[in-house]
Amino acid sequence: MLQDQPCPVLSNSRRSALPRIWLFTDERNDALLEHAIQRLPRCSGIVFRHYHLQEASRRTRFEAVKKLAQRRGHILFLAGSPALAKRWRANGVHGRLRRRSNMGRLLLSAPVHDAREIQQANRSGTDVFFLSPVFSTRSHPSQHPLNHAQVRRLAALCNGAVVFLGGMDQHRYRARKNHLTHGWAAIDAFS
Repeated sequence: MLQDQPCPVLSNSRRSALPRIWLFTDERNDALLEHAIQRLPRCSGIVFRHYHLQEASRRTRFEAVKKLAQRRGHILFLAGSPALAKRWRANGVHGRLRRRSNMGRLLLSAPVHDAREIQQANRSGTDVFFLSPVFSTRSHPSQHPLNHAQVRRLAALCNGAVVFLGGMDQHRYRARKNHLTHGWAAIDAFS
């Protein structure tokens, strides 16, 4: 059973306040998304993607998720531009940015799969590095998962919180975590 996490207030010492468990949203888990958010331990993180929706529908869905997330103490990142994340009042922005300008107090997360992407994310001042795929995943079935040595080497390159993604659940995280990792993220594990 997953346990609730402490709910620190986010401040400029942002990295210490980051959740250890994250849910990624997309078309695949949309029908059960409210249920998945309820199953998340309190004070978890959510990365709202929902790329399949047009902007107006995406905004409506984001607002519904934000309401539920706030009630559960979760933080919510929006996959998109910093300007859009600020307008929609997300806690952070998820994506690959060249530089961290005009973000205000937004946190930044990035997907990383190799040393080149990690180097770019480091230059951008990324707070959360979603390292993947740690295991085989339905999202990218043709992509080979990283082996233990690759995971450790890549995690050591990250200048921020390393969160495992790709086929993750609580059991798999416990089997793979090390002193370099902050937490884990999933799409299907909470549905």
